[in-house]
Amino acid sequence: MFKALVVEKDEDGKTSAAVQELSLEQLPAGDVTVAVEYSTVNYKDGLCIGPGGGLVRNYPHVPGIDMAGTVEASDNPCYKVGDKVVLTGWRVGEAYWGGYSQKARVKAEWLVPLPEGLDTRQAMAVGTAGFTAMLAVMALEDHGIKDGPVLVTGAAGGVGSVATAILAHLGHQVAAVTGRPETADYLTSLGATQIVPREEINEITRRPLEAETWGGCVDAVGGEMLARVLGQMKYGASVSAVGLAGGAGMPASVIPFLLRGVNLLGIDSVMQPYDNRVRAWARIAKDLPMDRLEAMIQPATLTDLPELGRGILKGQVKGRVVVDVNA
Repeated sequence: MFKALVVEKDEDGKTSAAVQELSLEQLPAGDVTVAVEYSTVNYKDGLCIGPGGGLVRNYPHVPGIDMAGTVEASDNPCYKVGDKVVLTGWRVGEAYWGGYSQKARVKAEWLVPLPEGLDTRQAMAVGTAGFTAMLAVMALEDHGIKDGPVLVTGAAGGVGSVATAILAHLGHQVAAVTGRPETADYLTSLGATQIVPREEINEITRRPLEAETWGGCVDAVGGEMLARVLGQMKYGASVSAVGLAGGAGMPASVIPFLLRGVNLLGIDSVMQPYDNRVRAWARIAKDLPMDRLEAMIQPATLTDLPELGRGILKGQVKGRVVVDVNA
């Protein structure tokens, strides 16, 4: 028997989440069984712990879109017992049972070997948010980061925190946007050189172009803020779009694309090909300072997850939550 956070739905459609004991026979089909050590908390996890947000297909359900641990059994030649592995994406924790469990059975192609230089706890301090941040930075690099500060919106969140730390480590000036003034010291500790209050950049303007200010941008907000930022990018600069906390609609003009050659780069972490996953994780191990990663960590256990799920949906979770599933 092992412990897992199980979400159930009653006949009235109301969901509830609690830690339960399960048996190996209850795990879904898969060719690799992982002894999970750590998971984390993302916005999608908050949805899946609660009413599901349309992400969960069947109940009872075990959420957790991230996990890191040790291979306990394998029918796939790519992995052997004792291998350290990481899993993010592939709709695990949404359509499939996820990492809020001491045991997980998954498909081998969903896994990535834990890169040298990271342990499983650090990997989950990174998690989907940090993995997405690295993909966003790589995309900016592939298109050429211009001179000047790189803007990070939603900077105190999971993606923003890691993006700030990575960009600063790579030698870029980082302008961190936040709506929470109390996070200024935290963002400065991650390497931000400028704190931009959210209200300064979240207003709709009728001007399609403003002063060329930013050499690149990792945007975790979308909506009106993204529309405003596009008009402030330097010529040929790029924006990596990774989130929609500010809304899925974007009241923008095509003028920044036509007159300044601005690039809007969509970043998907869920269905990323294996080779790019390995590349991103290798870059994380190399370019994310471990001391700054440690500063982001908020420890948690399985029993903390229902409250944390509600908190992240309200924007009340800072940095990276690391869930020790065996605590």
